[in-house]
Amino acid sequence: MRKELGLLNIICIIVALGFVGMAVVSVISSGDFLTTDNLFIITVSLLMALMFAINPLLYLKSEGRLPLPGRKKSLAAPAGSGEWGQIRSQPAPPLLDSKGRAVPPDVRAIINRLDSHKEAQKAQ
Repeated sequence: MRKELGLLNIICIIVALGFVGMAVVSVISSGDFLTTDNLFIITVSLLMALMFAINPLLYLKSEGRLPLPGRKKSLAAPAGSGEWGQIRSQPAPPLLDSKGRAVPPDVRAIINRLDSHKEAQKAQ
């Protein structure tokens, strides 16, 4: 699966570079730059390049290999110490539904967000 994903990302990058090259060739080879046809070809070429480049960029971001400017990496505190940045030393007790089953993590995140909004409204 990893090799297939890498191959698809490489193909997307090559196609995106091809569309950027097509826009550059259109700019260089045209005598008059501001014609409707030329601007349309450049716009469509750059839009297609963006469409093919977005998937590899999102993949790199999800893997943590794409450095984003203006965003600092968070420092992880050592486990078990009460230093800054550590939210809690023990895992939260399991949240149970009405039948006693464990609630999935995504539902737990939604409930935590709703609880934080309720506390913020009470504080006002």
